[in-house]
Amino acid sequence: MKSRYCPAGRNRDASGMSDVIARTAETVLRSAENLHELVDRHGAGNDRMGKIADPVVEQLRAIGALGVYTPRELGGAEMTPRQAMDLFRTVSYADPATGWVTFALGFATGLAGAFLPADVAADLFSTPRAAFAGQGTRPGRAVPVDGGYLVSGDWSFASGIKHATHVLTAATDTGTGEARCFVLPVGEVDLIDNWTVLGLRGTGSIDYTLRDTFIPADHTFATTSTEPITGGSLYRIGVGNFASLNHGGWALGVGRRLLDEFTTGLQGKTVSDAVAEDYATAEAKLRSAKAFLYEVWEEIEGLLTRGDAPTIRLDTLNRLALNNAVWRVEEIAAFVYSGSGTRALRDGLVQRLFRDVHAGTQHITSSRTILQWAGRELAGLAEGQRWVHHSMK
Repeated sequence: MKSRYCPAGRNRDASGMSDVIARTAETVLRSAENLHELVDRHGAGNDRMGKIADPVVEQLRAIGALGVYTPRELGGAEMTPRQAMDLFRTVSYADPATGWVTFALGFATGLAGAFLPADVAADLFSTPRAAFAGQGTRPGRAVPVDGGYLVSGDWSFASGIKHATHVLTAATDTGTGEARCFVLPVGEVDLIDNWTVLGLRGTGSIDYTLRDTFIPADHTFATTSTEPITGGSLYRIGVGNFASLNHGGWALGVGRRLLDEFTTGLQGKTVSDAVAEDYATAEAKLRSAKAFLYEVWEEIEGLLTRGDAPTIRLDTLNRLALNNAVWRVEEIAAFVYSGSGTRALRDGLVQRLFRDVHAGTQHITSSRTILQWAGRELAGLAEGQRWVHHSMK
């Protein structure tokens, strides 16, 4: 289906960022829109192969989509938050798995570029093919040794690692107890091809392991880093806050595709009042979820422009807005699935979208824990605590 979803040009940079950055981001966004038919055409094949098709990855790399968060000094777009969400909505609309891999690679790659020592980052990014993937929700173990660390661990959900040149993975320093990110070539980890799942099959989010692998001290940074070595104010939001940009943008793109596919299936048919009413409700859910998410990030962008970091309340609201977007899209998926009848039951796009949405709801950022902590903070019951990734401490 031809894309009717073209967000680029909306939510343009109102945060005072320079014209050079805006033009760079605009070029990437416009190019991503033009990839719709290529990405869409490979969606079903990605699902079968357990990875994104090579022609799609090469085009994403060529247009700069994988450099969405990479500092400009290293050749990336270093998009503003709302620009990044525009990109993820666009790609995810064409294929949810491709959108997921785009934000996963973009996120890890951008963090490596921003927080590693400048000389290390410059060396790693000397090739335009540099792409990082990995996982940090279950940290491994990092034993300090002369000149670096011996890192061991077992990690799951390494989305996009089949397309990465390097791994960015989290482990706890056994000496200090600090959680850190470690960077190493993807060839040094053991990959376990075990991604047999309900949905988002094309992300290839397989497991990987390390056993006493030496990583130099200058190839690591604290997971709580907020002051970039390379790049601008974007990175001051902290690692945990990127989730609402990534998963929120993804959910909004998939939700829009679901509704567009549903309306396509209605053409030429008699539609009951109940179906029309439910469609209106679904449309309101998607648009209100987008408004909430973008409103929060507009406020955060304003703070970043003034040199400030997000407040704890905004940290709460952006996590809540993400959680809300994902679960409203889950409700939309249920409506589209039931309303599409046997079309959704059979193998095809609607079924795949339905499966992908339900895989997305299982991410930690969509958990009830987020809602519980958000509720506590909003009700004034978390005084003296702050967000550390996906909970408050």
